Amino acid sequence: MTQGPALLPEGCPLLHFAEVDGTNAEAMRRVSAGERGPMWIIADRQTAGRGRSGRSWESAAGNLFASFVTPLACPPAKAGQLSLVTGVAVIDAIRRAGTIPGLRLKWPNDVLVGTSKLGGILVESSSRPPHPGIIAIVGIGLNLVAAPVGLDRAATFLFRHGLELSPHEALCFLADTMNDWIAIWNNGEGFERVREAWLRRAGAIGEPLTVNAVGGPVAGTFAGLDADGALLVDDAAGHRCSFAFGDVTLQAKDANS
Repeated sequence: MTQGPALLPEGCPLLHFAEVDGTNAEAMRRVSAGERGPMWIIADRQTAGRGRSGRSWESAAGNLFASFVTPLACPPAKAGQLSLVTGVAVIDAIRRAGTIPGLRLKWPNDVLVGTSKLGGILVESSSRPPHPGIIAIVGIGLNLVAAPVGLDRAATFLFRHGLELSPHEALCFLADTMNDWIAIWNNGEGFERVREAWLRRAGAIGEPLTVNAVGGPVAGTFAGLDADGALLVDDAAGHRCSFAFGDVTLQAKDANS
């Protein structure tokens, strides 16, 4: 492990590992040992990277594997909004580095080019008495130079679209935009601005999709986000449904995948 220079205006440190099981796992260990952040953790390689719902995350060398640790002063239920906050920050970080046509977000935690997955976000939290509030761990995986193969869906990477970034360069852009958007979010007080920004970076209202929810799949069209960040879908019968959890599959085909 090496100690890197401060990345955020507040002097947030960077911990850089050549190899770790997962940056979120390392972050959780440090939080369990008493650290509260803010702090970034980055790894050249993950041996057991995780995505949402416990899925494995393939960790090809040269891609970005990072976690941000930060204390929060909001109710635990609002911590999940950080997935949307981070999605906006990731899009803005990439835009500061270059132009990628088709760059967009998919609820709740995917970064796409067209309908091909470019990256994902995993938010976890921990409460450590006697300290007040909770500590959030925001994991970001971003395909810079390679995409996983053999998936049941299309995936892509930035270099394929003409943007060359090292993991460190990508993290520098991301640290700045995360700092900006977490300040705007302000422990949930500014979520309406985040929601509006997220919608501007997402697919069009009316886009066909299927939500794989707890009660089974629901097909319909994208109808936006509610005031708390839940997905709104108009189903085939014309009913508006709200989903706080679930996986979304887009129905459009991606010619660039």
